Amino acid sequence: MSMLTPPGMGGKYRITGDKYPRMRRPRNRRRIVFAVVAAVVALGVAGWGTVQLIDAFTGGGKPSASARAAECKPKPIPSAAPPPPLPRQITVNVYNATPRSGLAKTTADELKKRGFRIGKVANAPAAYDKKVPGPALLLGPATAREGAFRVLGTQVRGYQLKTDTRETADVDLIIGTAFKALDAKANADVALAALTKPKPAPSGKC
Repeated sequence: MSMLTPPGMGGKYRITGDKYPRMRRPRNRRRIVFAVVAAVVALGVAGWGTVQLIDAFTGGGKPSASARAAECKPKPIPSAAPPPPLPRQITVNVYNATPRSGLAKTTADELKKRGFRIGKVANAPAAYDKKVPGPALLLGPATAREGAFRVLGTQVRGYQLKTDTRETADVDLIIGTAFKALDAKANADVALAALTKPKPAPSGKC
């Protein structure tokens, strides 16, 4: 009889053999695995829900049709140069360097109608009389290059520029041999308006 057989219990209740049952704690490995998987799934669902909420409030990171249209709309090019002066702020001396008499006066009268202030009206000085082969010569201080010259240049085609050392802001329009008339007022107005409006630049996103 084995030493493990309780007293009075023999026969079929006898425990035989040299292996004994071992008392082990139940294994919880499956529960741990399930808990880990459930935690990962829960975190994933929470993260996905957060992203959906952010998309709902921000539009999903995609610009709306109106926003895209605003981006595609041409934008003015900023310019560091100051705006050009108005015609009424420019004093023009009109000189006739051609053999045709009365040309300085008629040209000055037309410029006055277009808003320019008129200074001297006379024949050209000897240094330029009969010596301007083109339509016109604009003469004035160096500061007139980005201002008065640009504005006055909208009124006549084919002009040339030249600066001198005068200390005043007035400019000279010396009528040359090839001059016929000032440019048409409609064309001059378009050119003048273009000076005050910066050119649009494409955004590059369309």
